Amino acid sequence: MINIYNKATNEFLGHISETDLEFLVDQLEEESLEDQDYYLRKETIAEFQNAGASPQLIAVLQGGIRHDDAIEIRWERDPAK
Repeated sequence: MINIYNKATNEFLGHISETDLEFLVDQLEEESLEDQDYYLRKETIAEFQNAGASPQLIAVLQGGIRHDDAIEIRWERDPAK
């Protein structure tokens, strides 16, 4: 399992699968090989839905956006899973 957090507040947003993480890596630009954060806009999440993202990934990302137009997330592997 992969834990997703709001990078600014460290709020836990939810779990996603390794497959979901692979989707994010494939869809988004990374600044380095060790990059574990992404900046997302509402429009990007809508594009993810059209590109075949899982319902769980969409739910976690939309939950983080709430009333804002964008969010920066970070991820880490859950050591307990």
